Amino acid sequence: MPDWRPAEYLAFANERARPALDLISRIPVRDPKIVCDLGCGPGNSTALLRAAFPGARITGADNSPAMLSQARAALPEARFIEADVASFVPQPEADLIFANAVFQWVPDHPSVLARLLAGLRPGGVLAVQMPDNLGEPSHSLMQEAAEQGPWRDILKASSGARSDILPPTGYYDLLRPLCSVLDIWHSIYNHPVQGIQGIVDFVASTGLRPYLDRLADDQRADYLDAYKASLAAHYPVARDGKVLFRFPRLFILAVK
Repeated sequence: MPDWRPAEYLAFANERARPALDLISRIPVRDPKIVCDLGCGPGNSTALLRAAFPGARITGADNSPAMLSQARAALPEARFIEADVASFVPQPEADLIFANAVFQWVPDHPSVLARLLAGLRPGGVLAVQMPDNLGEPSHSLMQEAAEQGPWRDILKASSGARSDILPPTGYYDLLRPLCSVLDIWHSIYNHPVQGIQGIVDFVASTGLRPYLDRLADDQRADYLDAYKASLAAHYPVARDGKVLFRFPRLFILAVK
């Protein structure tokens, strides 16, 4: 699959920052010295961590050269490395492993979370946020549109690009024996966007990527037309012309 596109991703930087800020506000270690930002992307989450913990040594890790290039330009004072989150090994003295909207892309991510938590020093914190929206119309209709057009064979594998999110009890049973404190919660964000096209623009650089990147230009336009037509039945337009884009997210905060 082609590399990530930072400009598209950052078009909704404020909306993507909200869950990261909410998670940071709940981190019980207020003066961490060593912080790992897994799946740092273009550095937007790293910048939030820098602002919250100015005395910390922060390392951002991502497997996208395009995202890392953007991150290094935006935050030259931070350290960024190209790494696979699935096999990443943090420094043994790390105080905080932070991951904002990355583990949904990692195969068998529950076992990776358990490995990272087990490897933390006592008192170390694992703080994770993942979109829990595969059941939302914005995402279920991606697959429906993929299955109903002439592109169905091309897009057959696209729905498996993301890892399924466990119910909260699944993470609790897995992680509770490894930590002294475990907090798991959901938040639902309702983002006002510019009509149905605003939803498409929001997910184009994330959830839609595995679909759009496999299609030629003419097929991509037809697929998007079919997708947008199905979205309209589920997202009413408000009086000011905006659409509220419902976006559930799952949070995990574990202290070793």
